[in-house]
Amino acid sequence: MPGDKTANSKTLVLAAMIFAVAMTFIDQTIVSIAVPEIQRNLHLSTNGVQWVVNGYLLSLAAFFAFGGRLADTIGHSKMVVIGIVVFAGASTMCGLTPVGSGAEAWIVSFRVLQGLGGAIMYPAAVAIVVGAFPVNERGRAMAIFFGVAGGLTAIGPILGGTLSQWTWRAIFWVNIPVAIVALVLIAKARPKTETRPARIDVPGLVLVCTGVGLSVFGIQQTELWGWGSATAIGSIVAGLVLLVVFALVELRQSQPLISVRIFAIRTFLVENIILVVSMACFIPIFFFASVYAQDALGDGPNQAGLFLLLFFAGFAPGVQVGGRVLDRRGAKQVVTIGSAIAAVGFALWSSKVLGLSVGTQWYYIILTGFGMGLMVGPANTDAINQAGHLSYGEATGITQTTRNFGASLGLAALGTLLSSSIRTRLSQSFVKAGLSPAAAAKAAGHAAQSQIGSVKGTSAQAMRVAADAVAYGMRSVLLAMAIIMGVACLVALFGLRRGIHHAADAPEDEPVFGAVASEAERPV
Repeated sequence: MPGDKTANSKTLVLAAMIFAVAMTFIDQTIVSIAVPEIQRNLHLSTNGVQWVVNGYLLSLAAFFAFGGRLADTIGHSKMVVIGIVVFAGASTMCGLTPVGSGAEAWIVSFRVLQGLGGAIMYPAAVAIVVGAFPVNERGRAMAIFFGVAGGLTAIGPILGGTLSQWTWRAIFWVNIPVAIVALVLIAKARPKTETRPARIDVPGLVLVCTGVGLSVFGIQQTELWGWGSATAIGSIVAGLVLLVVFALVELRQSQPLISVRIFAIRTFLVENIILVVSMACFIPIFFFASVYAQDALGDGPNQAGLFLLLFFAGFAPGVQVGGRVLDRRGAKQVVTIGSAIAAVGFALWSSKVLGLSVGTQWYYIILTGFGMGLMVGPANTDAINQAGHLSYGEATGITQTTRNFGASLGLAALGTLLSSSIRTRLSQSFVKAGLSPAAAAKAAGHAAQSQIGSVKGTSAQAMRVAADAVAYGMRSVLLAMAIIMGVACLVALFGLRRGIHHAADAPEDEPVFGAVASEAERPV
């Protein structure tokens, strides 16, 4: 059994899986820094360059659940290797994008393929780590896993800024050596996990991929089309309807793609709600902090990346403490307290951003990072612990779909809030400068739409006005994040139960999700 591995074997397995997923975390933020140069070099349209980022995230979200089920069915190690090869191969092709009329279709297509590679790799990798460690050691193991992952997400902008000074193509090629190291470590570690062979539920696959894809697509496009767009809202609604149909269909399947009955396990359901809520802050904060650092503080991409590392300076120890508390006492205490600390941190941070000085903010940024680290890893690990050992990949696919959905919603909703707040502040400044309210509103809308950078380049006064507007928008975003994490705290406080709860693995001839929950975990 995986839990019987020696300490050295388990450490090697953990290292191999960290390298395997490293590429997916770096790519969440590294590409965003180089987007302006990619657009200029390849002559991409505004919509095309958005899909260089969104295509990857959409593909990840749409195929995570499928990837998790596939890993449990075909084999976790096999799917990790396939995922690494697909991801690294697609990255190589992105870096080889030719300049010309076909550039947009080329790079977007291979970004989507990258997302598919990540979606089939990540759930399998997590399943291997979870299976390699006994329950009383998983918190620490996953703390290291998520701690490194969080660091890579934060380092992405710095690495992207550095590599793009040479060539933007290097931000894709950097994945090649990481992939080679991962494959070598996997060959040495030879992780072994059990599988649950079954046919692929094609109707379920089509429904879940289309449902998640449509809903996330609609959310992403609200930034371009607005929340009043019938097409965007229609996509979101259609996607959610398809997901409801998917759940109903799966309940009638003897071998479903996803055993939706796992949501009858209280802890799994509550932890996924917490993940949806908290991810609306965790991934978006890297984007919004980067915007604030560059457009309000006037930092370059590299300096903006260092600003983000303040968050990680709190996150890294937070996730380690959270993992150890999870192993000893269970998830409720640490997830509740972590969410509360993050909420307080965001609120305090928001009170200082208008001062445009990192010196008055850094301790609140670290506090916020500590709170997020304290709760994110335990919430994720506790959810996976509710699945039997034959379904870790499937459970991971569900939690990652949940996390991506929350992050997409947070980016879209908070991005709208940021833009609206910037326009409001610019309008107020223009009125003070002597424009009529109507003219000020029109000028503010034009300035915000044509990007703050164009406003900043005109004069010292315009730069001050622009920086103030972005800081005002950042304050609104941070206050919203404080409220969001307050909601996560309440869900954890009233939804989770004290103590350590995990699956007692079912016999192989029984349906895993029908037998794994202890009596304490069943719905009341």
